[in-house]
This record gives sequence, C-alpha cells and structure tokens, in this order.
Amino acid sequence: MNKENLVPRVIQYFQKIDAGDSSYLDLFSEDVDFYFPKFGQAKGKSALVEFGNRIGSSLSSIWHDIEGFQITTSGNKVIVEGQEGGVMSDGTPWPDNKLSTGRFCSVFEFNEELISRMYVYVDPDFPSRDLERIAVLAEEK
Repeated sequence: MNKENLVPRVIQYFQKIDAGDSSYLDLFSEDVDFYFPKFGQAKGKSALVEFGNRIGSSLSSIWHDIEGFQITTSGNKVIVEGQEGGVMSDGTPWPDNKLSTGRFCSVFEFNEELISRMYVYVDPDFPSRDLERIAVLAEEK
C-alpha cells in the first residue's frame, strides 16, 4: 500500500473510535503490537478489545480534533500529534485546558493495508486527578 493510502486509514481509525464503532478492529492485523501508558505493551486484537473495555469503563465519551492533527509519514509509519477530550464516566469533562490539554501522539506502523503496530503516548490522567504529581510539576496558576 502506498503512503498516500495510509493516512486515510489512520483518520478512519479515529473517526470510528469517536463514533464508538467497533469495526475499527478491521483496520488492524491479528497480531497487532499495541502500547498505551499504564496499560503496557500487548499483542493481538484481543489486547485492543481488553484495552477498549478497560478505558471504556472510565469514559462516557471521547473525541479527537481530527482537523487539527499534525501528521507525519515515513515509510510505512504514520505519526499523529493531536488533541483529544471527552467526558469521564462520572460526568467530568476533559481536558480542562489548564493543566490537562488532551495532547497525545500516536505512532502507527502498517504491514500492507493493516495497522500492525500502534503505540500511544499520552498522559492517562485525563481529568488531572493525580494531585501529587501535579503539585510537583505544575506551576501555580
């Protein structure tokens, strides 16, 4: 698959995630290599399902600013820098755009037309509840 076809597949992934469309799994190889902070590294579509179940239990919605993505391609890789947000299952919206800005970076690697590797780099403390770390790192506003 040529590089011009990889970016639309990544965009399709984010659109499906935002819509709660489980057919996003069709975009991945059976043995996909997946990483997300605090979840760790895992292999296979079953890991994606497990991750989705876990993170889904803490969120009632999620969105990605697809129009604002900064996308870089290199060979069979697509790197996406962007912003995301949503609502936690307790009704707390995020990001707060003070401490929490919803910034993330995801790296997708393809084997032909399927995503064979997805590593997500994000602070999983979406609503800024890790007060101990915030006290050490954040400036008082």
